[in-house]
Amino acid sequence: MKTSKAYRFRFYPTTEQAQLLSRTFGCVRYVYNWALKAKTDAFYNEGKRLYYKDLSAELTIRKQQPETVWLNEVSSVALQQELRHLDRAFINFFEGRAEYPQFHKKHGKQSATFASSAFKWDGNTITLAKMKEPLAIRWSRKLNGIPTSLTITKDAANRYFVLLTMEEDITPLPEMDQQVGIDLGLLDAVILSTGEKVGNPRFFRKDEKRLAKAQKRLSKKQKGSKNRDKARIKVAKIHAKIADRRQDFLHKLTTKLIRENQVISVESLQVKNMIQNHHLAKSIADVSWGELVRQLEYKATWYGRTVVKIDKFYPSSQRCHDCGHIMPKMPLNVREWTCPECGNEHDRDINAAQNILAVGLAVLACGEAVRPGRKQSSRQGKLQRSRKAN
Repeated sequence: MKTSKAYRFRFYPTTEQAQLLSRTFGCVRYVYNWALKAKTDAFYNEGKRLYYKDLSAELTIRKQQPETVWLNEVSSVALQQELRHLDRAFINFFEGRAEYPQFHKKHGKQSATFASSAFKWDGNTITLAKMKEPLAIRWSRKLNGIPTSLTITKDAANRYFVLLTMEEDITPLPEMDQQVGIDLGLLDAVILSTGEKVGNPRFFRKDEKRLAKAQKRLSKKQKGSKNRDKARIKVAKIHAKIADRRQDFLHKLTTKLIRENQVISVESLQVKNMIQNHHLAKSIADVSWGELVRQLEYKATWYGRTVVKIDKFYPSSQRCHDCGHIMPKMPLNVREWTCPECGNEHDRDINAAQNILAVGLAVLACGEAVRPGRKQSSRQGKLQRSRKAN
C-alpha cells in the first residue's frame, strides 16, 4: 500500500543558516497573520470571502511595495505554502474539526514548509533555497525515497528539526488470530484483556517540581531582558524533555500492540470533556489517551490491522464479563468487586478490558454500536413498532 509518511530529524544550522531561517520564520508568520486578518475583515465587514488565489495575487503586489519589499529575501515557496495552510485551517474550522484560526506568535514554535521546487536533495544532503551550504542533519535512519516536501521547525527550546514527507510502499504485517481489548486508565496507562497491565510512567509528575522551580524563576525576570529569555528557554527545555519521553513511550507501546494483535478494541473517550475535571485534568493530560489512540489508528491503517472504537457510554467497568450483570454504581476507588449474580471476583480494569474486546468484536461483526442497559425512548419504540408492522 502506497501512503504518505513523514520522518523527523534534528539538524544544527550554521550562524548564516540560522539568520536566514529566522527571517523566513518572520516572513511566514507575517504572511499568515496578514492573510488571516484580511480574510476576517473581508468577511465580517464586506460579507466577501477571500480564497487562496485572491491572497496570492495580493501577496505579489505586497512584495513590490517599499514597506514590505523584505518579503523577497526569503523563498517565495514558503510564503505561498503558508497561504495554503491558512486555507486548510479554515476548511477544518468550517467542517467542525478545529477552532477558528489564531494569529501566530513570535515566541514559541516556528515553522516553514518548502515544496520540492524549493530544496535540493542528492540522496544524502538537503540544501534549501537561498542557502549556500546543505543542512547539517543528524540522520537516524536511511531514507528509501525522494522527499516531496519538507517542513523546518524551531521549537520553544531553540531546537531545529526537519520533517521530510515522502510516498512509500508499506508492506502490511502478516495476519494473526490474536485480538485484544484495551482499557485506558490512570494508575496503569493501558490494561489489556489478557490481564497484562502497562504502568503509567507519569513523565510530567516526575519533573513537576523542577518545572515549577524554573517557572518561578522565569516569573521574576524583567520582561524584555536577556535573563528572562534564558529562563524561558530553560522552562521550554523541561517541557520538551517531558514531551519527548512521553512520545517515545507511546510509540513503543502502540507499535508493540499493532505487531502482536490483529484486532484492537478501545473506548472512544471524549478526552476534551474529561479534562475539564479539575481533580483529574493533570493526570489525564499526562497519560495522553488521545495521542495513544491516534497512533493506534494510523499504524493500523499502515500495517493492515483493525482498530474498533466502542460506544463511550458502554458500562465496561460495571458489567460482569461472565454473566452480564450490570452494577448500578461503582465509584473510582473500587478496584476489585464481586458479582452478586454469579459470585465471580473481578479486577475492575481487566474486567473492563475483556468487556471492551467482546463489544468490539460484536461491533465489527454487526457493523453498529452496542449499548446494553439503555432504555429506548418512546420515539425509538414507536419507530421500531411501525417498522415491524409494515
